[in-house]
Amino acid sequence: MKAMIFAAGLGTRFKPWTDEHPKALALVNGKPLLQRNIEYLQRFGITEVVVNVHHFANQVIAAIEKNKGWGSKVTISDETGEVLETGGGLLKARPLLEGNEPFVTINADILTDLDLNKLLAFHKAQQSLISFGITNRKTSRYFLFDETNRLCGWTNTRTGEQRIAIEKPGLHPMAYSCVVVFEPAVFPLIRQRGKFSLVDTYLDLAPDHRIMGFDHTGDRLVDVGKPESVVEAEAMFA
Repeated sequence: MKAMIFAAGLGTRFKPWTDEHPKALALVNGKPLLQRNIEYLQRFGITEVVVNVHHFANQVIAAIEKNKGWGSKVTISDETGEVLETGGGLLKARPLLEGNEPFVTINADILTDLDLNKLLAFHKAQQSLISFGITNRKTSRYFLFDETNRLCGWTNTRTGEQRIAIEKPGLHPMAYSCVVVFEPAVFPLIRQRGKFSLVDTYLDLAPDHRIMGFDHTGDRLVDVGKPESVVEAEAMFA
């Protein structure tokens, strides 16, 4: 099985570190976020990893080469010409991820102990096109699910924006964990092009395909999106 780590972002919320470094190399207890996620995937037997690069791409590539991929076979998806966000980044990496089995994606700045084996078993049991981790935690942007945890919409509670893909009563909000299992059959179905978010793809595909949320509330999870979140991450992950 293959995985992709999204590591190309500009990390604007993580300044001043990202004025001179990529966020993926920010340290948590002396270990870069990228290394931590490569080692996280290794715990579930995933050692073939695609990493996309843009912001200070040379630093990411140098770290991977210096550390011999931290024990994994790491392939670079080069976005130095233009950062493509998660959706565009996934589409660009298509030739590196396609195959006969599902693949996993995770954002470089997410640290979690979500059991990938449980997520993969859920994905198979649900016969989903896409399955991703969700938790009942406070955020400003939520996905909206029906009683079976099928994706039906998205909302931003700060701006009031709401996008509904499947009209149903009683939708409930859950926070996105940014750990995702995809069937390779997703690639020809993606209609967006260029720079776009996976959120757009999820909502576009939801009416006609099973996109399911796997509730792993109670697991450890930190979005290391801001410098102050490093303290929280260091308290949680040795």
